[in-house]
Amino acid sequence: MSTPTEPVETPPQPQRRRLSAGTVIIVGVLLLIPCVALAMVPTYSHETPKLLGWPFFYWYQVLWVFITPVLTYSAYLILKRARGER
Repeated sequence: MSTPTEPVETPPQPQRRRLSAGTVIIVGVLLLIPCVALAMVPTYSHETPKLLGWPFFYWYQVLWVFITPVLTYSAYLILKRARGER
C-alpha cells in the first residue's frame, strides 16, 4: 500500500547582486598590484639602500609579504560589501 507523498519545499535561494564593472576592476587591480610589483625584478634587484644590513632586494620582497594580505583582504571586503553580505 503506497502513501501519498507531499511535495518537499526547497528553501528560497538568496539572490546575489550582480557586481558592477567598477567593483570588478577595483578588486582586480588590488589583486594585480603585488603580482606586477614582484614580477618586475629589474626594478628592485639592487643592493642599496640597505635596511638593518639587508640589501634592498631582500627587504623589498619581505615587505610585500605583509602588503599582499592587506590588499587581498581589502579586495575580499569590497566584494563582500558589493554582494550585500554581512
